[in-house]
Amino acid sequence: MKEWWNWSPLQGSERLGFAVIGVGRFGSAVCRELIQNGADVLAVDRSSRAVDELRQLEPAIEARVVDCTDEESLREAGVLEMGTVVVAMSEPIEASITATLIAKDSDGSRVQQVIARATSDLHEKMLKRVGADRVIFPSRMQGERLGRELIRPNLMERLKLDETHGIEEIKVPEPFVGQSLRDLNLRKNFRVNVLAAGPQRSLMVNPPASHVLEQGHLLVVMGLMEDLQKLPRT
Repeated sequence: MKEWWNWSPLQGSERLGFAVIGVGRFGSAVCRELIQNGADVLAVDRSSRAVDELRQLEPAIEARVVDCTDEESLREAGVLEMGTVVVAMSEPIEASITATLIAKDSDGSRVQQVIARATSDLHEKMLKRVGADRVIFPSRMQGERLGRELIRPNLMERLKLDETHGIEEIKVPEPFVGQSLRDLNLRKNFRVNVLAAGPQRSLMVNPPASHVLEQGHLLVVMGLMEDLQKLPRT
């Protein structure tokens, strides 16, 4: 179950935006996290009630009532123009499978990856068979985490200390690779404090300023949530 958190969105998928098919508890959590991080999100659901409830939570969201099993309806809604599609509905099973197939196989689709929700091992196998790039067995909390992962593929873990402060474990961003902590001066330039750095299995706590960050290594930082979100995303 852990491996699906470790993949990264395909290059360009974030630029093309995100579509969420099915806006129940899980889908709404994904939408909310994406929107809070400034992503371009399109939400669709066959239930007008579900769409109305989402609009009440997120008035600015682009949300539409759509037959999620109809290719032309999804195309007209703009779902096939998005880089990443999250098939957040799990029932009926045939609907989630059909929506996944449409997103992956439709002529002219710009969708680069599909993440689909499953309710059983058989459902997972069927979703993968029709082209789902990742299949998950979610809860609401995982929905929020998926939203963060889509926006920030290098984010490994997050711990909220209070409503405004947090600690994050991230993969060393590409712009930081090969630079020392002294050169980066993260406290001055990003207003975050470095707690640890190094390989995943042997992190160095309170590393010296001379420590050079390497590709594939981890960086643990603490600060205001809004400042942590300004760190490079890849």
